[in-house]
Amino acid sequence: MSLFLMMTPEGAGEEGAPAPEKVLAGDPRFRTWNLEERDGLYAGVWESTPGKWAISYDEWEYCRILSGRSVITSEDGEAVEVGPGDGFVLRPGFRGTWEVVETTRKEYVIRV
Repeated sequence: MSLFLMMTPEGAGEEGAPAPEKVLAGDPRFRTWNLEERDGLYAGVWESTPGKWAISYDEWEYCRILSGRSVITSEDGEAVEVGPGDGFVLRPGFRGTWEVVETTRKEYVIRV
């Protein structure tokens, strides 16, 4: 079924981290399994260890938290805690911080 994609990560994934100048607390480390990449659309699974960093979105991102806890705070100070089962959209222009309180894993779909 070439037009059907299970969102199941395999292997070790790609390691990463926020740019050092964006880190505000801790030493967050990422692992990403990008499962789809075509026509400006990206989909996969992302995981981060605890820490806090500045975020700035130029694209649309839909997320569903699979495990862990994070706090997303907009630049105006509004904070939302997200955990397993929570789904949300970050729209282009969103600025603020992402704080991983407990190692967090999410599914994502990004449209640039």
